[in-house]
Amino acid sequence: FPLLILGITESFGAGIHALNTSQLTDGVINRSKRMMLDTLGVGLLGTRTAVFNKALKYSQLFTSRERSSVWGQSDIILPPHYAAFVNGIAVHSMDFDDTWHPATHPSGAVLPALLALAETLPSQPSGLDLLLAFNVGIEVQGRLMRFSKEAYNIPERFHPPSVVGVMGSAAASAKLLGLSPEQCIHALAIAASSAGAPLANAATQTKPLHIGNAARGGLEAARLAQIGLKGNPAILDLDRGLGVYYKDYSPSAMADSAVRAYKWILEDQDVAFKRIPAHLGMHWVVDAALAAREKLQNAVGKFDLSQIRHVTLRVPPSKYVNCPLPATEHQARHSFQFNACTALLDNKVTVASFGDAQIGRSALKELLGKVSLETPEDNLPSFDKMYCEVEIATHQGPSYTARCDTFYGHWRKPLTLKHLVDKFRVNASSVLCTVGVEGVIDVIGNIERVADCSILGSYLRMTSNQEHLDRMRIL
Repeated sequence: FPLLILGITESFGAGIHALNTSQLTDGVINRSKRMMLDTLGVGLLGTRTAVFNKALKYSQLFTSRERSSVWGQSDIILPPHYAAFVNGIAVHSMDFDDTWHPATHPSGAVLPALLALAETLPSQPSGLDLLLAFNVGIEVQGRLMRFSKEAYNIPERFHPPSVVGVMGSAAASAKLLGLSPEQCIHALAIAASSAGAPLANAATQTKPLHIGNAARGGLEAARLAQIGLKGNPAILDLDRGLGVYYKDYSPSAMADSAVRAYKWILEDQDVAFKRIPAHLGMHWVVDAALAAREKLQNAVGKFDLSQIRHVTLRVPPSKYVNCPLPATEHQARHSFQFNACTALLDNKVTVASFGDAQIGRSALKELLGKVSLETPEDNLPSFDKMYCEVEIATHQGPSYTARCDTFYGHWRKPLTLKHLVDKFRVNASSVLCTVGVEGVIDVIGNIERVADCSILGSYLRMTSNQEHLDRMRIL
């Protein structure tokens, strides 16, 4: 028989359809479970933000026969695509979610769509079904980002989750729905027409909508493909298709998904998990600032703001994270200057650091006035190659310099499971009761053995111990 050569988009449709649970490796299962737990934690914390509550208020204008849950809300249900929308916004509302290489936030566009969709299915999927669909959504994003060398750098023109995220959401949703290869192709084509968001909206309340829209758009694309809507079946092959987002678009077919030993992108490229709710680049500058501060304090016996004459930050070139005087929490999350100065002033950066009172402190503004920013030629705008250096010049004469090449939480220096779970507990306990927090940890930790993933949704709505008691009575 002649060998059938598929087009690029055809190969993705075939791959999405064909990948199965037996191909999930232990490495991919463990990494994706970490991603799912962290995403739920930052999403739960994000339900306390202003941008989430505005999106929720808007979304509650709509009703449908199908209803899905809102994380951390015991009594609110929404149409599935709006549940995906608001939960996706919650995940990115504080810029606390995972980051991959090439650069994107992979999980926030996929998991909210899957959990919203799962609640509408006639029979609840198993945890292993959920895990497979999640990994299909992550895999598609990883493959698409490798179509361009430009994608390996810190973005300049568009926010990557708004492009590859909506495609990942569509792929994951198509997998959970059990769509045919042809329907998977059209889900991708439909999703592509919901792709794209300008980077000018970074550091604003609109940026979290990029993740929410990606989750919603991908879910809608898969549902539309399911009922027969069609798009261009060569959407990935064409420069005028997905290629419009890249200057050097060079697509390639998806790896053969029929082989048992399928090679997942996630197997070779782990994600970064954030310790502070800010743009990933801020982690380098915070760690460098803390180390420089310690050097100064060890040398003179104390740290006093009046000792500092000038602070120099040596960072990679990136316009949207160069914000000398941030006035809002979203600007602060995208400011090398703010995060370095907060670390110097407080000897830490935390969730509370981005509140209005902290941003408006006179001492912080005074220190910001002493900062200059340099972009050395060898400091490349890539999350895999960048570094940050902080130099503190004192009135007494000496200077104290520290450099961070790899922060703790980066894929080269991953968080331990204990620290990842600790992060989840702190974030989730701001919304859920103890039973809910520990229930989510247990379900995700054993997700491949969970027969009915609806139990996860129950825990995500458990905002008080009384709800747990009521549930036990029903059971």
